[in-house]
Amino acid sequence: MATTQTNPEPVHVSAAAVGGPIIKPGYDPQLTNEDLAPLGKQTWNSYNIFAFWMSDVHSVGGYVTAGSLFALGLTSWQVFICLIVGICIVLYFCNLVARPSQAAAVPYPVASRLSFGVKGANIPAIIRGAIAVAWYGVQTYLAAASLNVVLLKLWPDLAPLADVRIHGFLGLSALGYVSYGVLWVAQAIVFWRGMDSIRKFIDFCGPAVYVVMFVLCGYLLWQAGFDVNLNLSGKELSGWAVVGTMVSATALVVSYFSGPMLNFGDFSRYVTTFKQVEKGNFWGLPVNFLVFSLLTVLTAAATVPVFGELLTDPVETVARIDNTFAIVLGALTFTIATVGINIVANFISPAFDFSNVNPQKISWRVGGMIAAVGSILLTPWNWYSNDEAIHYTLGVLGALIGPLFGILIADFYLIRKQKIVVDDLFTMDPKGEYHYTDGYNVTAITALIGSGVLSIASVVLPKLLGVAGWISDYSWFIGCGVGFVLYYFLAKRANIAGSGTPSAAEPVPAAVSEG
Repeated sequence: MATTQTNPEPVHVSAAAVGGPIIKPGYDPQLTNEDLAPLGKQTWNSYNIFAFWMSDVHSVGGYVTAGSLFALGLTSWQVFICLIVGICIVLYFCNLVARPSQAAAVPYPVASRLSFGVKGANIPAIIRGAIAVAWYGVQTYLAAASLNVVLLKLWPDLAPLADVRIHGFLGLSALGYVSYGVLWVAQAIVFWRGMDSIRKFIDFCGPAVYVVMFVLCGYLLWQAGFDVNLNLSGKELSGWAVVGTMVSATALVVSYFSGPMLNFGDFSRYVTTFKQVEKGNFWGLPVNFLVFSLLTVLTAAATVPVFGELLTDPVETVARIDNTFAIVLGALTFTIATVGINIVANFISPAFDFSNVNPQKISWRVGGMIAAVGSILLTPWNWYSNDEAIHYTLGVLGALIGPLFGILIADFYLIRKQKIVVDDLFTMDPKGEYHYTDGYNVTAITALIGSGVLSIASVVLPKLLGVAGWISDYSWFIGCGVGFVLYYFLAKRANIAGSGTPSAAEPVPAAVSEG
């Protein structure tokens, strides 16, 4: 049995992860298809990961989320610090979660089999997939709103069709349906062409949005005479209130990226070496986000003298410019950017997740289309406008992302000492390393329930009781921390992977062995 390792930390992978997709004769059909099997050849480099993060960061949702931090009462420099500290935390966690998938060349739901069992991995897969379906519909709706700006600017006579009171059905206007349908089909086409086409698409999207945002920022600063006030908050905080608010803002930044962070293995599996992953993450997260943060603060600050009010939505900002070409170019770019992040964050994830549930009947493409159809049935335009619905659905589901992350990290790094037996990820043999009890790791499920209850309570109870609302900002950290600690001690007690024996405390040898 071959063992490979990536530096600087030892990651032992039993079974060759180079050559195909590799589907060995002993792999169980219940757990295997060409999309889930280990990759025969990993071809992505650091730029592909950098472009992935550019697409993920430079979306309309990203700018609106960053801009919303001003409403907390923070000054521009305080918002800037929160954004940078938050993204550095994301960088650290992304490097942690990337390693098992990159080393074994398998997507997130397969990597989850290490901790939850070959069948139990469907639990985290379905949770992550459900969240992605909900957000897929919302992001498509937001992109459609950007496209509406373009259509109405080019053809003003379409205005009646954009009025839901005149031409509306189930809460969406006729023009809204057209824009939503066009983007729904466009995303499906890009997705259906496969990961290589998606890689090329996001390689284009990230830089394209950068160019437009630099032009938009420069134009607004020029219009403002390069004289802007960086104190954009309508509130004034002082003393410990500033510290507490900045910590909450930093937590919100981490929570915003919690979804893509959890299933980052869906992308790191394609990268040639872990060094390339780290390099791509460095340029795509702190460096990229540094520029993003500066653009966000300066662009938002310039809207006040230019338009007379603070605008944090880049689409609305572009729509205010008295130039048809600029409006069309800007809105189209943001539409493409939102499509890019939607495919990356909310199409690929459920594709792998749902395929993992029944590999022989649900391929990667079919899994993605299940998510796409499900997003329509949610009528996201109604759901997104309902704060209660968002809070109790995405809030509750999102609260489970932290526990899933904590359990995976505790299992891989502390319990298994970064060892992966790839062949056993695809076998129902009771002697397999990840078979546990009929394919389910009861210890991981117990830890998920325990930490999940606390994490969900941190979201629901403050809303119901009307007290300590700030706790909800930390639901991801609560779930992750409790899940991590609870699983570690339960796994040691259950002696998973020999972790309860004295020998488990011995350091993993740094040597790379073959054979």
